[in-house]
Amino acid sequence: MGSLATHVSAFAFLFPLGVRRLVCSFSFYLKSPSHYRPKTWYFNEPKWKNFDVYILLIALPISAFSEIFWFLTFGGHPVYRFAFFQQAAVLLLFWIIILLVILRESFDFFVVHENVMFFFSGMVFLMEYMIQVDRDSGLSGHTYDLLGNLSLVCSASCLILSLQPIAFFAEVALSCGLVFKGTWILQCGFSLFTSGFMPKGCQRVSELPSYDKSSIKCELEEDGLRGMALIDLLFVGHAIGVMLFSFLLFGYLSFGQNLRYGSGSTESDAMLMRPLPEFEIE
Repeated sequence: MGSLATHVSAFAFLFPLGVRRLVCSFSFYLKSPSHYRPKTWYFNEPKWKNFDVYILLIALPISAFSEIFWFLTFGGHPVYRFAFFQQAAVLLLFWIIILLVILRESFDFFVVHENVMFFFSGMVFLMEYMIQVDRDSGLSGHTYDLLGNLSLVCSASCLILSLQPIAFFAEVALSCGLVFKGTWILQCGFSLFTSGFMPKGCQRVSELPSYDKSSIKCELEEDGLRGMALIDLLFVGHAIGVMLFSFLLFGYLSFGQNLRYGSGSTESDAMLMRPLPEFEIE
C-alpha cells in the first residue's frame, strides 16, 4: 500500500472480483433458492473462459515477490520490512487458495471440501485484518483501520459459510465486502497519495517514506479531526453506494432471466444446483 499505483492495482483486482461474485450468487440463487449453495469460485464452461482466475494465479505471486524484492533491494526500517513480508505472505496464501480451486476443478482425484476452502479463506482474511489494523491514531492509520474492518467482514462471512454452506446472506456479505474493499482501497489511494483529494490542512511529510502510516500530518488538531470526520463520511458514502448497487443488481437480474450468469444449462450449474444431503439441510 505504498503508492497510488498500488491502490489502483488492488482496486482493479478486487472490484471486478466482488461484482462477479454478486452476479453469480444472485443468478444461481434466483434459479432455485432452495437448492442454492455458494462456491469458492464460480467457473464458466468451458474452463478456458475463466481468464480472470488465471490472471490472479499469475498476478498474486508476482505482487508478493515484487514487494519482497523492493524492500530487500532498497532497504528500509526493519519494522517496515516485517510488515511488508506479512503482506507478501497474505498474498501468497490467497494464491494458494486460487491454486487449490483450479486443481480441484481440473482433476477429479483432487478433492478439497468447499467448507475447508471457505475456512481457509476466512483465516487468511483474518490475517489480513490483523496486518491492516494499526494503533496509529493519525489520519492514515484511521483510513487503513476502516479497510481492516472490511477484511474482518469478509473473514466472518467465509467462516459462516464454512459452518453453514447454504447461508446466502453470508455469500452476499462476502461479495459486497470485496466490492467495498475495492472501492475503499481506491479512495485510500486518492485521499492519502494525491494532494487534490487530501483533507484540507493535511499534507504528506516528505521526510517519511510513503508506506509509513504516520506520513500524513495535519497542521492543527482541528484539521486532523475534520479530516477523520471526512474519511468517516466517505466510508459511509461508499457503504451506501455498495448497498444500493447490490439491491439494484439483484432487482435487475430478477426481472431478466436471460441476463443472469450461466443462463444456459451446464455441468457446472447442475453440480451447483444439486439437492443437498439431508444432514446439511438440518
